[in-house]
Parts: sequence; C-alpha cells; structure tokens
Amino acid sequence: MKRYFNLFDFTQKVDYKTEVLSGLTVALALVPEAVGFATIAGLSPLTGLYAAIVMGLVSSIFGGRPGMISGATGAVAVVIGTLAISHGVEYVFATVVLAGIIQILVGVFRLGKLMRLVPHPVIFGFVNGLAIIIFKSQLDQFKDASGNWLTGMPLYTIVGLVLLTMLIIWGLPKLTKAIPASLVAILAVFGIVVGFGIDTKTVGDIASIQGGFPPFHVARIPFNFDTLALIFPYAAIMAGVGLIESLLTLNIIDEITETRGRGNKEAVAQGAANILSGFFSGMGGCAMLGQSLINTSNGARARLSGIVAAVTLLLFVMFGAGLIEQLPMAALTGLMIMVAIGTFEWASLRTFNKMPKSDIFVMVVVTVVTVVLHNLAYAVIIGVIIAALVFAWDNAKRIRARKSIDEQGVKHYEIYGPLFFGSVSVFSEKFDILNDPNEIIIDFKESRVVDMSAIEVLNKITERYLKVGKKVHLRHLSPDCQKLLQNADKIIDVNVLEDPTYKVVVDKV
Repeated sequence: MKRYFNLFDFTQKVDYKTEVLSGLTVALALVPEAVGFATIAGLSPLTGLYAAIVMGLVSSIFGGRPGMISGATGAVAVVIGTLAISHGVEYVFATVVLAGIIQILVGVFRLGKLMRLVPHPVIFGFVNGLAIIIFKSQLDQFKDASGNWLTGMPLYTIVGLVLLTMLIIWGLPKLTKAIPASLVAILAVFGIVVGFGIDTKTVGDIASIQGGFPPFHVARIPFNFDTLALIFPYAAIMAGVGLIESLLTLNIIDEITETRGRGNKEAVAQGAANILSGFFSGMGGCAMLGQSLINTSNGARARLSGIVAAVTLLLFVMFGAGLIEQLPMAALTGLMIMVAIGTFEWASLRTFNKMPKSDIFVMVVVTVVTVVLHNLAYAVIIGVIIAALVFAWDNAKRIRARKSIDEQGVKHYEIYGPLFFGSVSVFSEKFDILNDPNEIIIDFKESRVVDMSAIEVLNKITERYLKVGKKVHLRHLSPDCQKLLQNADKIIDVNVLEDPTYKVVVDKV
C-alpha cells in the first residue's frame, strides 16, 4: 500500500511494505559488518553494533539523503584503530564526539559543496575500489578459524549456499518484486540450513551480539589541552573520512534514484549522529555504500527503511540475539557478493579506449589505492590531487597570444587561455620586448588573471618594458581580475583601456 506521507517529508511517496521489508534486510546485513569493523578497530562487537544503531537512526531521520544507510564503517575503523590500541576505548568515544562537532561545523558553513571538485574518474575509482574491498572481505567466510581455505564438504556446502543466495537475488525480481529478493534469499537459505540441519558457519561463530540498550556514557578521560592535542588529529581525519565517504555515497544514490540529496544537511546529521554515538558507547561511522545499495535496489526511497533497519538492529541486540546468531553466514556472504557486483562500475571498463588517458590513470590509481590502503578518503584525496595537476598541466599548454600591429604602430597581444601558475612560463615567452614598438597593448578579453603567479609575471613583463622605455596597456581586464590586482597592493600600474572599437590591423607578426 502506498501513501503520500512520510516522516519529516509530506510530499514524498512511500511504499510502506517495501520500506519495512528493505529495512529488515538491511538490518540483517548490518550485523556482520558492524561486528567485523569493530574487531578491526580492536573494540568489542557491541561497540560496532551500537554505532550502527545510533548512526543509522539519527542520519535516517535528519539526514539529507532519504534511503541512505549509515553505520560503523571500515574507513572509520582504520582511523581509530591505532588510538583504541594505544590509549583505550574511552579516548575513542571522545574522538568520535569531537569528529561529530567538526562535521556539524562543515555542514553549518556549507562546505559540502566542495564535493563538486571530485571528478567522475575519481568517483569511478572510488566505487570500483569499494566493490573490490567488499568482495575480498567475503573471502574470509571460505576460510576456517586458522585462516586456511576450507576443503571438502564444508567448502562445497558454503559455496552451494552462497550460489543459491545469489541465484535467488538475481532471479526472483524477474518473477516478482512484491518482496525484496535479498530478504527472500536470506530466509530461504536460513530455512534450508535449519530444516536439513546443515553444519555451516553462522553469525554466532563470529561473535555474540547479545546486549542491552546502548548505555549513555561520558568518556572517562582528563579534559585538558593535552587530551585535546592527542585526539584532535584522529577526530579531524575521522571527520574528513566520514564526510568524504558519506557525500560520495550521497552522490551515487542521487544518480541511482534520479533525485537530489542535500550535502550540507547530511554533514550536520552525520555530525549529530557521531556525537550521540560517542555518548552512547558507539565507535562512530558514516554512510555505507554497500548497505545503501541494498536498500535502494530493494526499492526503498524514503527515510522509513533506515529507521526500520536501526530499530530492528536494536531489537536484535536486546531480544533476538539467539535467533540472529543462527543465521548462516553463507546467506549474508552471497548478499554482499551481489552488492559488490552491483557496485562495480562495469561501464567504466568500456571507456578505456574512449576516455582521456589521464582520466583512466586517475581512475586506476584511485581504485588501487582504495584496495591497497583500505582508506577511501586517502584514495579520493590522492585522485583529486592528480586530477587537479593534470588539469593544470593541460591548461598551462593552452595559453596563446595573437599578435598584430595597428595603423598607429601599436602592437597588440590578444591573450587566449587562463593565466595562472602553470602557464606563466609559456606566457612570458610570447613577448619580444627588445624588438616591440614603443607602445603595446595586452588584451585579456579571452583570458583571465587567476592567481599571484599571474600577477607576478605581469609585473615582471611591465618592468622589463619600462626599463627599455616602452609603455604597456592592459585591456579588458575583468572586474575580478582588477580586484585581484588591487588586492596585490598595486604591484602593477594598471592602465585599462575599455575602447570597444578595434583598430584595423595593417601588419601581421
């Protein structure tokens, strides 16, 4: 049954059955993820589960992207793992709170727009790297407690159950979409394992998830400058990692759902969620692309699915641990492998012969760094830096000067392309100072003075002309260029000519 009403959004169409069932599926998928990430950080399983509950609930209600799922993530676990081992969980809770404050400030000052600087090759690399990480993380389920690959019947059993899960998820939507295929697959495999008494790895073999309501807890640490100096670097990195992963996930879900989320609102919600997570014994987190894709692939588009997932996960921890711990890991492994397959941008492989080589290089580098470092934020930052350097290099080669002499003997230099730090060297080579006439005009109608390097090169050129007794005019400087020159303490005596009438060119140089 569909309604035209939703929590905090009275215009969005909501299919309640789809939202609830999708939320249940996401909750089941969150259990091993939250436990696994907490283990990576050297924390107790409940610390990861509490983070998933609080992060998921707060971001679903107040976030800027309905349908997106948040929880404990590997990227955050990597950041706080060292702190947890060296100083203990109390410092982790304080770090999570401080990271949340930083994220709220980012949203309040509307810095979410900086995600516009992330080019598509970086996003492709980010998504592909994450898909590979998700797939690789599932391979552990095919190993025994000693880390050796399974053999014989245990291997055949888990492979068969995983393939059955994947087959149901792939095939059921072709028959009906009345119920999420992923939920049907999990329940079907669970029924087969219990009904036939199949001996296979379960959630309970990883860790117990039995617990109570997330306890309110203020970190027991010294509140002084030394503590702040210790946790601030971790908090800043965690805030950055969380926002990068969350806002990139938001953009990807935007493309899938053909709607537009609100990045700054999401940043504030993520910050609030982390603050509450730190006060309710959680390790913090951010948006999760895998679980968000499960949610959207099930047809969920509203906030209700995320709320259901968080509340259901809380009920699992408080009342249903015994049942959930019997879930076969094969079902959840098959689900996550299908998520990895769906996450990978297969279309990016077909663009290798069509995209610029620089874009392909950026995409591959981001993918490799993501897989090797398991740190999505570092990979994205590296990709953006490389893309920016490539862009600067390409634009540095585009600076051109059309030269001509009018009937008064004045030489014109019509500049094309941006004048910035990368193009100043080529720009300087365009001028023949000794052989030029006594008066020249440098026309910036088709160019822009961008930065301090550009101002400095103009200063040097005008000084060189003045030394040989020649006069320089700068024409068609845009208002922002003039302001830039004025802010540079007037290091150049700008003589702007705004004569719209161009003289007849009588000589070509």
